Amino acid sequence: MTEAVPTLTTAVPAPEPRSSSDREKFNAEELAVVLSHFDLGYVESAVEFPRGSRKAPKLVIVAEHGKYLLKRRARGKEDAFKVAFCHQIQLFLMAKQFPLPHLIGTKGDNNSLYQWKGATYELFEFIPGQNYSQSLESTGDSGRILALYHKLLESFESQYQSPHASYHMAPSVENGLRQIPKTLSKAANMTEVCDYLLKSYNHAASTVDHLGMEHWPKQVIHGDWHPGNMLYRDNRVVAVIDYDSARVLPRVLDIANGALQFSILGGDDDVRKWPDNPDEVRFSRFLKGYDEVVLLSEAELHAIPWLMIEALIAEATFPVAATGQFARMDGAAFLSMVVRKVSWLQQNSERLVKLAS
Repeated sequence: MTEAVPTLTTAVPAPEPRSSSDREKFNAEELAVVLSHFDLGYVESAVEFPRGSRKAPKLVIVAEHGKYLLKRRARGKEDAFKVAFCHQIQLFLMAKQFPLPHLIGTKGDNNSLYQWKGATYELFEFIPGQNYSQSLESTGDSGRILALYHKLLESFESQYQSPHASYHMAPSVENGLRQIPKTLSKAANMTEVCDYLLKSYNHAASTVDHLGMEHWPKQVIHGDWHPGNMLYRDNRVVAVIDYDSARVLPRVLDIANGALQFSILGGDDDVRKWPDNPDEVRFSRFLKGYDEVVLLSEAELHAIPWLMIEALIAEATFPVAATGQFARMDGAAFLSMVVRKVSWLQQNSERLVKLAS
């Protein structure tokens, strides 16, 4: 199969989901139409792949010409210009031998996406791999691969306009924190908890701005660098997935979010037992892995703990404000845990900088 190219087509209203479950599924007509536009040969099986967003159904397709992953983009993420921007990045990285699932082009016109009744479909090669093991080897390699991503895309330019919003100094975080006491009206002390988180968020953002991040070089970042977006084999990253959040911003936003995601310590559903501190060894190993490819500046190192605070608060705020829960965990208990972790990061910011140096 030849390399796919990004394309834009006109969208019309998407088909309504046909399943009563909370995870959207493909219907038979939809699947037949979509697969007919790819040169797969005889299709042996199509099995649901229940991973990632419930709003973006996926199937593992075993066919005559190989094994593939078919995805229908979630509603609200099917904008053709944004998809084309993401696909340009993926195709560029493919050409540089970066580890990612290759996009499969459509028959005839070799487009990297197919649209039908307003829905947008992507077909990728299927890459087998394991989940993040939390080993130091896989943690360090995750940092190294992020640095490689940044290095390859340092001068990348696209004709499509990139999003610029991030978890840093986002007005939506304050709006969400103001909403939470209403969403959790029966929970005690939510106003005080949210006031503390907002004050901490604003202080962290101001600290980062004081370090001068606004003037640091901008480039394409991944925007969602966490263990769930990587596949591993023998503690090495064999594929980086999900480029939907890619945008043009200072690279440190990726680095800090990655440092948080690869070092945060959790536990079972009782978040009261979750420790305040991150795993300092994994934190250090992730950043040392990054430094193997690209050296971090002193200013970036000092910004990382404060950006971790912003990322942690932002990630917790939106689902709790909307539903009163984080995943299946009680929102009030979850935010109380976030308060503890934020407080630890504030008190130990210089310690983390030294660990990363």
